[in-house]
Amino acid sequence: MLVAEFPMFIGHFAVGFASKFVAPRTSLPGLLAASQLADILWPVFLLLGWEHVRIDPTATRFAPLDLYDIPWSHSLAALVVWATVFASLYWVVTRYRPGAVVLWFGVVSHWVLDWITHRPDMPLYPGGPRYGLRLWDSIAGTMIVELAMFAASVLFYARATRPRDRIGRYGFAAYIVFLLMLYIGDRFAGPPPDVRSLIWVSIFSAPLFLVWAWWFDRHRIPVEAEQEEYLAGDRLGTV
Repeated sequence: MLVAEFPMFIGHFAVGFASKFVAPRTSLPGLLAASQLADILWPVFLLLGWEHVRIDPTATRFAPLDLYDIPWSHSLAALVVWATVFASLYWVVTRYRPGAVVLWFGVVSHWVLDWITHRPDMPLYPGGPRYGLRLWDSIAGTMIVELAMFAASVLFYARATRPRDRIGRYGFAAYIVFLLMLYIGDRFAGPPPDVRSLIWVSIFSAPLFLVWAWWFDRHRIPVEAEQEEYLAGDRLGTV
């Protein structure tokens, strides 16, 4: 999110960055949108009254949110449906199979990560049983896991791409630093002032993060493409 009072979780960003290593031709904002699709839909569904949340500083030690009604954005069954729609649309447009597959798993991965971190509020299906392993009950444990995931994912992304220019190099670096500043800053801030503020900050922050990712990612070239260009040039040189 954009200010420290609003929850910031970088584990889902980690999935998006790491996915670039598997599907280098898929744009980074697409990969990030997949891994965070549940959280992109969630504030919209809150605004529409389809889902509900309470600000509760006692809910867990890490996140001050009582997510007591999130069936359409966060249940496993719903995410399988959203993943299938998202990946199918991508496949129809691009015909790039690795991208479609990794987008599908990226969307569904949201439930897995939330199952590990949340208290038992992650439904299998709307109205179904809810599960959670409560990693959020440990601030240190949560930060160790998420920061380790994030560091590894940034390394994967950096190995899968090369900067074309200064934007590709420093725009990427600034993005990482900004995410880390928000994530660490959250730990020293209080809960959101109210649900409506949470909704609007969430709705407006997601596009900003995706546009920023699109900006620097288009200034980086996949190593795979770089190697193909080299091999093509080498073949021409031998003709």
